[in-house]
Amino acid sequence: MSVQQRNLEVEQVHVEKRSDSSKVAATFIKYAAYVVITLGILYFLAEYVLPKF
Repeated sequence: MSVQQRNLEVEQVHVEKRSDSSKVAATFIKYAAYVVITLGILYFLAEYVLPKF
């Protein structure tokens, strides 16, 4: 029987947490706008469309 030697290469991955404040602020503004638009649509439906039924 022959002994096989394995050459294993271990890949190390370093994850850096990036805290780019401009990207964070832009993302917050984008999702805040989504929330405001959604609430505006729901308010419109509740005040003007639903009472007509």
